[in-house]
Amino acid sequence: MRWVPHDYQRKAIRFIIDKACAGLFLDPGLGKTSIMLAAFKIMKAKGYVKRMLVITPLRPMQSTWPGEVAKWDEFNGLHLNVLHGPGKELFISDGPAYDIDVINPEGLPWLFSYPMKWWPWDVLCVDESTRFKHTNTQRFHMLKPHLEKFHRRYILTGSPAPNGLLDLFGQIFILDLGHALERFITKYRIKYFNSTGYGGYTWVPKEDSEERIYAKLRPLVLRMDAKDYLQLPPLIYNRVEVELPAAAMKVYRQMEALMVADLAGEKVTAANAAAATMKCRQIANGGIYKAGGTDNGEGSFERVALEIHEAKVDAVEEIVEERQGRPTLVAYAFDHDLARLQRRFGPDIPWIGGGVSGRRFREIEAAWNAGHLPLLFAQPQSVAHGLNLQGTPAHVVEAALTWNLEDRSQFIQRVWRQGQTEPVIVHSIVAKDTVDEVIMRVLGKKDRTQQALLDALKDYGKRRVA
Repeated sequence: MRWVPHDYQRKAIRFIIDKACAGLFLDPGLGKTSIMLAAFKIMKAKGYVKRMLVITPLRPMQSTWPGEVAKWDEFNGLHLNVLHGPGKELFISDGPAYDIDVINPEGLPWLFSYPMKWWPWDVLCVDESTRFKHTNTQRFHMLKPHLEKFHRRYILTGSPAPNGLLDLFGQIFILDLGHALERFITKYRIKYFNSTGYGGYTWVPKEDSEERIYAKLRPLVLRMDAKDYLQLPPLIYNRVEVELPAAAMKVYRQMEALMVADLAGEKVTAANAAAATMKCRQIANGGIYKAGGTDNGEGSFERVALEIHEAKVDAVEEIVEERQGRPTLVAYAFDHDLARLQRRFGPDIPWIGGGVSGRRFREIEAAWNAGHLPLLFAQPQSVAHGLNLQGTPAHVVEAALTWNLEDRSQFIQRVWRQGQTEPVIVHSIVAKDTVDEVIMRVLGKKDRTQQALLDALKDYGKRRVA
C-alpha cells in the first residue's frame, strides 16, 4: 500500500529535515509517526543520518511503529528493531543492519547500562514526549547525559502541556539542552511563573509569560490542530447522572469524611489529593479494595474488592441496549470496575488494560476496526497512545471518570479522529453528589491545569465541613 503525504504532512517533513532539533505538536490522526519515518528516510538517503533511536510508550513500541513500517510500501526498506523481550541484546552485534531501534522509557535503564563498544545512533526521536515532562524522574535522568551524543533530536506529542506550561520544560530541554527555556527548572519557574496558593506550591504564569514562552518555542516547534486539516465528525458530550442507593451513599459519606480530613491541611498537592479521592472514586463507581490482600499461594497477595452497588453498570447497560449492537467503547478505571462489567455483560467481552499482551492488543484493535466487536472495555491509561479505533462508528461511555486530562482526551481521540464517519457521543456517567461532580467540573475548565482539581477539592471540602 502506498503512502501519499498530504500537503500539511509535507510541510512537517520539511520542518524536520531543515532543523537538527524540532518538535511536532500534532493532534492524533495527523500521522506524526509516518511523518517522522518519511523524514528519516529522506535524511538517510541524503547521507545526513544513519540510525535512529525511538523512545515511545509500550503500545506504540509494539504496534504503531512496526505497523507503520510494515503497512506502507515507502517504508518497507527501513529495518526496524523493537528493543523489548528476550534477545534484545542482539541489536549490538547486528550493528548497522538496523535503521531504527524502538524502546519504551522503562527500557532505558537496561539500554544505557549495556556495555556498548560504540554508540549506534545519531538521531533521537521521543514519541509522546510528555512522558519526559518531569525532570525529576528516573527516565529523564537516564536520558539527559546522553542527549549530546545525538546529532539530531525530535519530540512528538499531541498534548504537550496537559497540566500547564510547566510541563514544557523537560520536553524542550531534550531538544536544545536548555537554550530556549533555561537550563534548570528552578530558573524557568522563577522567570515565567509566580508562586502562589497554599504554602507557595502553586505556580501560575506571569502576566506576559505565555506569549514570551510561545515566542521562544516558535523556531523549535510546529503545531498542527486536527480541526484545521481533517474532516472530523461532531463530538458531543452527554452527561448521564445516577443516584447511589441509600446504603451505598452511607458508605460513601463515611469515606468522604476521611477524604475531607485529608484535604484539610494547609499544603494540598496533586499526590495527596489523588490519594484522598481514590477511595471515594472507587465507591462512586461501585466497589472498593479491602486493606491488605489474599495470599494467592504463589508468594504474593491479590487485592480483594468489596462490592457496594451497580448503579453505574445499570446506566452502561441502558446505553448499550439503546445502541442495539452498534460499537460502544466503555472506559473503566479499577479492576473491580471491569469485574462488575464482565458479570453483567459476560466474561467473553474483550478488554484492554494492564496485563494484556501486545499480540492480544493488536488482535482486539483489528477486530474492532473490522466491525466485529459491538462492545469493548478499556482503561484510558492503557489505550491513550498507540491505538486507532476509527475503523467503525462508535460511542464512548465513561463508566469511570478520570481527572487525568491527558488520558481522557487521548482516550476519546482513539475514536474521534480521521476515518470516523459518524458523530461521536461521549456518555459520562456521573454519580450525583459525589466526587464525580468535582471531576466533571474540572474537566469542563478550559485551562486544562491540574490546579483546577486541587482548587475544586478544597472548595468541596469547605462545603462539606460547613
